[in-house]
Amino acid sequence: MDDTIAKRGGPIARAAQLKAAGLRTTRPRLALADLLFAKGDRHVTADQLYSEAQAAGLSISQATIYNTLNQFQEAGLLREVQVDPSRSYFDTNTSEHHHFYVEAEGRLMDIEKHAISINRLPESPEGFCVAGVDIVIRLTK
Repeated sequence: MDDTIAKRGGPIARAAQLKAAGLRTTRPRLALADLLFAKGDRHVTADQLYSEAQAAGLSISQATIYNTLNQFQEAGLLREVQVDPSRSYFDTNTSEHHHFYVEAEGRLMDIEKHAISINRLPESPEGFCVAGVDIVIRLTK
């Protein structure tokens, strides 16, 4: 089965992917997975997802939204992109890539991994190793 629910079909495929990730398939999780992944790759904040859930007539609390997003992220179904200390986006594209951030619009755009070249990293402090490098390039007009 494909590693990303964003690329798979309807609710049955999403339920199978949640189970494969070790998550129970509760109604709120399935409803939020449908909102998140039915449209393909996207970047969404918790507040945006909450608004979408309300517009879809779902009775889901903001706490459930935050908990579900964090559970999906921990299970590897989403990637969290923090653009500043008070703002995080959740990315349905979990492949290795970077981002442009349009500050005035609060919008993220993907950058292919190979479009950025990193020639050298500093040595990690003793006892640590690099787990990954996430680059966010901030854009203004």
